[in-house]
Amino acid sequence: MSFADEVQSDVPSLKEKHSGIPEFLLEKARKAKVGVFDTRTKPKASRNRLPVIPHGVEEKVFFDALDDLGKQLGVENVERNDKPLRDGWYMEHPNTHDLMAVVDDEELVPSAMVYPGSTEEVQQVVLWANKYHIPIFPISMGRNLGYGGAAPRVRGSVLVDLGRRMNKILDISPQDYTCLLEPGVSFFALYDAVKAKGYDHLWVDTPDVGGGSVIGNTVDRGVGYTPYGDHWACHSGLEVVLPTGEVIRTGMGALPGNNTWQTFPYGFGPYSDGIFSQSNFGIVTKMGMTLMPNPGGYESFVYTFQKEEDLDQVIEIIRPLRIGNILENVAQLRHVTQTLAARGQPRTEFYKGEGTIPADVVHKVASTLPMGDHSWVYYGMSYGPPHIRRYKLDIIDAEFKKVPGARRIDPSTLPEDEYFWARDRVAAGVPDIQELRWVNWMPNGAHIAFSPVSPIRGADAKKLFELAKKRHSEFGIDLFPAFCVGLREMHLIVELVYDRADPKRRKDVLDCLRGLVDDAAACGYGEYRTHLVLMDQVAGTYNWNDGALMKFHEKLKDALDPNGIMAPGRCGIWPKQYRNRGWEMTKTSGENTQGDGVAPLPQ
Repeated sequence: MSFADEVQSDVPSLKEKHSGIPEFLLEKARKAKVGVFDTRTKPKASRNRLPVIPHGVEEKVFFDALDDLGKQLGVENVERNDKPLRDGWYMEHPNTHDLMAVVDDEELVPSAMVYPGSTEEVQQVVLWANKYHIPIFPISMGRNLGYGGAAPRVRGSVLVDLGRRMNKILDISPQDYTCLLEPGVSFFALYDAVKAKGYDHLWVDTPDVGGGSVIGNTVDRGVGYTPYGDHWACHSGLEVVLPTGEVIRTGMGALPGNNTWQTFPYGFGPYSDGIFSQSNFGIVTKMGMTLMPNPGGYESFVYTFQKEEDLDQVIEIIRPLRIGNILENVAQLRHVTQTLAARGQPRTEFYKGEGTIPADVVHKVASTLPMGDHSWVYYGMSYGPPHIRRYKLDIIDAEFKKVPGARRIDPSTLPEDEYFWARDRVAAGVPDIQELRWVNWMPNGAHIAFSPVSPIRGADAKKLFELAKKRHSEFGIDLFPAFCVGLREMHLIVELVYDRADPKRRKDVLDCLRGLVDDAAACGYGEYRTHLVLMDQVAGTYNWNDGALMKFHEKLKDALDPNGIMAPGRCGIWPKQYRNRGWEMTKTSGENTQGDGVAPLPQ
């Protein structure tokens, strides 16, 4: 299929495919798809692809093993990864590789993709992997965009794509405000189901782009933008297939006949859910989630601040308002460069020069846009009946107006395609797809994130902003910072947008990120989440007491996964067969993601 054919093919709807788009967003998705392909210059893959074989497994043994698995799952549910790699776009993404690769496309690819249809079939896959000593890499839907997508950390792993056949909403309780889901349920699908049932008293908290898996986002500790935005804190109960094939249910799920699995997360005894978050200790096949009650009204608001130097004062104002829950949802303070990029236009529409886009160019363009010139823009939402909202909004207004030049923008003056309205929908629990329009900033646009955590303090915000600014200037990368403020901590999310078809720009982005990770760690700031190729470096920064935490993780890995088959290397946790064999990616690794084979297991 040519690019022309690909862009003209219609976007799949949610009725047609588990990963499809709900009806109310279809037209918007069609336009977004055109925008993506308008900036694509990367040639379609045409290289002859040799079979990808797992490390330590002979080719014949591997093909015989796939035949064996096909007999168990059905041959239609076992697929070799031997066709040309096709990128698609972020709403029609591949499961053969990372759509937004920061290394060569062929580095992080599975040898095959398998599609279990039940927990029992996941067990079969896991037992099969142990029998043949084949590494597997589970995904929910593979839309972990900017963090590796559907790619495995170890080339040649067999991808266990749960979402294609395990995508049922098992329960929605309108009384308890909870749901029980399988891995292939997207935020789109959950929202549609709640609406279809007429449960207007229930809200679904959604991340910036609603097409991802609820389970996948939650176990990776992703966030949304209502007061229920900490998704991991809002889950209750897991069903997990362990690396040796046993199935457990956590919390109240361990009690036969229980009726509180989705309402009380702890159960009795040690709380084990945490070891299945950002780890490779098991495959989550079911998860309970709490839903937000309709607050009885809501009102979005937006403020702009004129100077970059205002950052310190604005963050100091935000902290007590956020901790006191006057600012109720995840506060977002974004830089003006993202205001430009969020319009979905290529950078060349504004600037064709080398290096970072000059500040005077940014401000000149911003002055022509609906929100006017600014350096920072704050997007927020107030919840509750009108008199409750008014009380809080008056406090917020008085505090923000202490910053010279601060302006509250009247939403009625903003056109319907202004980015503000996407933030309005997401903060009201309505999924959207507008967020990733900024990847069109570069041809063949891809992104990867720098995401350190800090206290909610002006001095810390200023320090992190300056660190990011310095590194971006060094590598000629435009800076897109956003401060996302939780209750007592703050994430700086910096999206590095690059041309994934340009090896030099990929290297620049990776080198910039590696420098930023070390810079931040030296100041006491750690990443909360990262891309596959940075996991070893980020895990290595959490090295208090001679790396005691990683040693603990390795003990858990060795006990739970003695054959080392489950997602080796994920979050920097390697099975013993891979350790000290060059698999860990560091600053000197370049684009090489592979180590020196796998040690044989003791007989």
